[in-house]
Amino acid sequence: MIKKILLTALAMVCLAFAWLWYETHKAYDVQGVNGQGFDVQIAKGDPTLRIAENLWYVGVIDSPLLFRFVARVTGSGPKMRAGWYHFEGKMSLWQVMDKVRRGDVKQFYLTVPEGLKTFDVLSLLAQETKTNINDWQAALKRFLPDQETEGRLLPETYQYIHPIDPRRILRTMINTQDKLLFQLAETPEERARLRIIASVIEKETSQDDERPLVSAAIYNRLRLKMPLQMDPTVIYGIWKRDGVFSGNIHRKDLKTDTPWNTYTRRGLPPTPICNPGAASLRAAAKPADVSYVYFVADGTGGHAFASTLAEHQANVRKWVRLERKSNIKKHVEKNFK
Repeated sequence: MIKKILLTALAMVCLAFAWLWYETHKAYDVQGVNGQGFDVQIAKGDPTLRIAENLWYVGVIDSPLLFRFVARVTGSGPKMRAGWYHFEGKMSLWQVMDKVRRGDVKQFYLTVPEGLKTFDVLSLLAQETKTNINDWQAALKRFLPDQETEGRLLPETYQYIHPIDPRRILRTMINTQDKLLFQLAETPEERARLRIIASVIEKETSQDDERPLVSAAIYNRLRLKMPLQMDPTVIYGIWKRDGVFSGNIHRKDLKTDTPWNTYTRRGLPPTPICNPGAASLRAAAKPADVSYVYFVADGTGGHAFASTLAEHQANVRKWVRLERKSNIKKHVEKNFK
């Protein structure tokens, strides 16, 4: 009789384990809206009960009670990590729990374009991640407490996770630029100089094939002790002085002195004027072997370069003619449709 009871109990235990194994390994089709799955947030400190209910509510698991039971039996509850998780395709309860336990969180991507001022980079980061810009400013000040922050962040596409940590992203941006600069220059002074030159290159042209040419023009002017006379430095000086720039540069602006005005002052500006990309940093380290000291817009989105004033004046006249034709065309299109 006792043997029969024991056998019955053993059979029931085996059935229970078999059922548990089946329920935890049974794959559910996690489709979501338009078959794109579900995003679920697990906040820091969320108890297993809340995690289970959130997963069940969106349809990732079938039983919150079973999820909690398995989490308790396996000791997985305290090991579940906070963050945003993406669930898609066929997944079992066990796979869902393992994903959360391993912290296999959803990856987010953010692209910082070249040529933005540091303030604008921080504003973009705060806007795209829906966080407070003050957190980003405080994090940057922590990394660079007594250093110039302009030009220290390398524009690139960066990967991050939620909850967002501004320190992690900024550390990556600073370290990535430092790693590149250590390959291009040996001393801190040389690296600081490259940042400044690269920032001017970045604001003067967006075309990769022109960057070494602009770089050469800068070095040639410095060597000849000519003022750089580059408009973006004037614009940056106005922004530093007034906190705003109207978008239009006037002749009087070129004559109004600021530490960054390369019309009124010779040499390089005291700081970078933006955050340059990798291509501009490389161009600053390796200018083209040409004698150019002048360049002007060529009307096609690029520039016409010249080694002599006469060549430059001819290029300027050509550009003026193109501008006049363009303005006439716009006037006709606007008024005589």
